[in-house]
Amino acid sequence: MPDFDMAGDGGNKAHGAMLAIGELADRIGVPTHVLRYWETRFPQLKPLQRSGRRRYYRAEDVALAEQIHHLLHVKGFTVEGARKALSEPNGATRPEAAPVPAPLADRSRGIPIEALIALRQRLAAALG
Repeated sequence: MPDFDMAGDGGNKAHGAMLAIGELADRIGVPTHVLRYWETRFPQLKPLQRSGRRRYYRAEDVALAEQIHHLLHVKGFTVEGARKALSEPNGATRPEAAPVPAPLADRSRGIPIEALIALRQRLAAALG
């Protein structure tokens, strides 16, 4: 059976055109249920819902979903961390918004830094 392009647009939508949930999911590489979950966690993400509760994402929704994906899947934010970053003015676009690990001494539970450095060097030598 031939593959028809019902919209006649060659599969590419014009810039600013609304995307269905499946189109956006394919675009950013997540399942549709993830987008529906994000809608419950990120109040800024509000696609239009048409008859049959079909979701359509506007250009600003697409940009926000891409930003959420970047924060969660590229930068490694938690959902709560991404929510906080997005709620700050220009928060998600500032490099300082990335999660900063606690200082080494705080994470080491009292192990001297020198011992941790020596351990890292031994592991690097063993793997090298």
